[in-house]
Parts: sequence; structure tokens; C-alpha cells
Amino acid sequence: MAAHAYIGSFTTAGGLGIAAARVDPGTGALTVLGHTADVPNPSFLTASADGRTLYAVSETAPEGSAAAFSLADPAAPRIIGEPVPVRGGAPTHLALHRGHLITANYSAPAGVTVLPVRPDGGLGESRSVLLHEGGGPNAQRQEGPHAHAVLPDPADRWLLSADLGTDSVRVCELDTKSGELEIERELGLRSGIGPRHLTFHPDGGLLYVMNELDSVITVCRFDAATGSLRPLDEVRVLPDGAAGENFPSELVVSPDGRFAWAANRGHDSIAVLGVSGNGERLELLDTVDCGGAWPRHLTLDPSGTRLYAANEHSGGVAWFDVDPDNGIPKQVGTLELPAVSCVLFV
Repeated sequence: MAAHAYIGSFTTAGGLGIAAARVDPGTGALTVLGHTADVPNPSFLTASADGRTLYAVSETAPEGSAAAFSLADPAAPRIIGEPVPVRGGAPTHLALHRGHLITANYSAPAGVTVLPVRPDGGLGESRSVLLHEGGGPNAQRQEGPHAHAVLPDPADRWLLSADLGTDSVRVCELDTKSGELEIERELGLRSGIGPRHLTFHPDGGLLYVMNELDSVITVCRFDAATGSLRPLDEVRVLPDGAAGENFPSELVVSPDGRFAWAANRGHDSIAVLGVSGNGERLELLDTVDCGGAWPRHLTLDPSGTRLYAANEHSGGVAWFDVDPDNGIPKQVGTLELPAVSCVLFV
């Protein structure tokens, strides 16, 4: 069980920046130990495999940045050097891939930035930016490209990116010598669907695309040898008759691949999905209250038995015990924090 969690938030909306919290192994409760606001709007976080370095986007426009933090003192993340510009607007997501930090930049110039990771864990100047092109039918949300997420495949060979504006998922290969990303495949999804986030099934052969503009998950077969994607199915994350606007944000899958959970912003719920057919079929089983408003992020603790929701608008992280038999989360606690956007266990 991870001893610490790190909570990103929007400083421009009153957030603390990055809060470090102790995790109670028995109850899952979070206790804030300290925080840093060295970069504005650290809305998404990731960490090195050895747990020594934390990485954050700084979601600002017209140009955002990324920063590295030492976790030598887990209660007090310390920035390494200066934030590094990503040469793109409003980076919303990031991932480590083959010795580099990759960011997805939502606003113009939208695309994917490659930053080298130095031996000390710090970041070097950007090596390349792969600009996205295109748009979609939603005039308000798809007037141009909006890269929203980046994710390496389980073998760390391919780099996948979801673009909400172009209704597509790109599969790229990184040249580690030049730092350039080359698009090998681009999967066009249904027009107006708005892909936001990406999650692999534990077996690595299926990719789930969480679509923000139509409240559905697209299930895709993934070929690790060629990087190709083939859509298989779509599954709604709202119950029949649900009213009002809804913008799903995050999707997580249980370590055993039996259940998945999606965050519904607007409906303010967590969709519980059963997974069958070796991951090819998803079925909406239930929705439960998210414990707040506007759940921007979901994550499981390392044990896979507790689910955490970062509720941005109500300002807090809610945690849930997950029933191992039916996958239903039951809320057991909340930590009040303003404008939260991401929870990461290290």
C-alpha cells in the first residue's frame, strides 16, 4: 500500500497546487502534510517508476509548462530547476515514455510535446512538438484539435494520444535519438464523440476510449505488433432516462479486469461497469453518487480495493471501498480541498 498520495489542483480557482497526503492503510483516509504552489494549475500528475520524482503539467494558456519535483522528503515535494515550457497551450495530461516526459496540449497550438528526462529526474528543454490538425462537428468544442491525453502501450513501444477536437486516437512511435514523434496510425472515431482519456485492459490487448461529448466508452482491439486499433463496441456510462448535460472524464479498470469505473461530470456519479468476454464487452451495472460535484479524476489505490474521486467543483477527494463481488463502490470518507483535479499514489 502506498504511504503517500499527491493531489493536483487548479490554483487559479483557489487550489493549493500539489498537496502531499499521508494514506491510512487501514481506512484509506488522506491527511494533508503539506503543499507546494511552485507552478500554477498542476492539474495532472505522474511519477517515476522508482517513486523518487513527481511530474506535473502547468495547465495555463497561451503557453503551458511541465515541472519535476523531488520526493526525497515525501511530505514536501521540491521543484527541480525551473518549469519547462511545452510550446503548446493548456497541457492537460502527461506520461513517461522511453526516457521522456510527454504532454498533451489542449489549446492552440494543440498537440503533443516531448521533453527529455535528465539523470537527476529533472526536465530538459522540449525536443519536439507534434502538432495536431483537424476539427469536428461540435462548433463550441471541436473548432480545432484538442489533444487531451497521452498513454504508452503496456510494452512502452507506442505512444497513443486522444484528441477531443478531431474525434481520433493517434498511435505514434518515438525516435529516442531525435526526440521526434511520428504518427504510425490514426483511428477515426464516430463524428462528434470527443475522445478524452485512454485506458488499457490489464491483458494489454484492448484499449478503452472515454469519450467526453457523447458519454460513451469505445472498446478497441489493440495490436501490439503493429500499433493498429480496431473498434469493437460502444457502451453508454449513463442510465436510461438520465437528464441534463454530462461530460465523462476518467475511466479506470480493476487489476483483475472484471470491473471498470467511469466518472460522470454533470450527472455527478461513478458508473460501475462489468467487464466480460476477455475485456471485449462492457455492461453498465449501476451508477453511484461521486461524493461531490464534477468528478474530474478517478483512481484506484495500489491494492485495487479503494476508489478515489477528485471532485473539482465541490472541492474534495472522496474515497470508496469497492465490493469485490459486484464492483459497487461505497463511500467511506472525504477530504475537503478546493479545485482538486487529480490524485496520484506513490
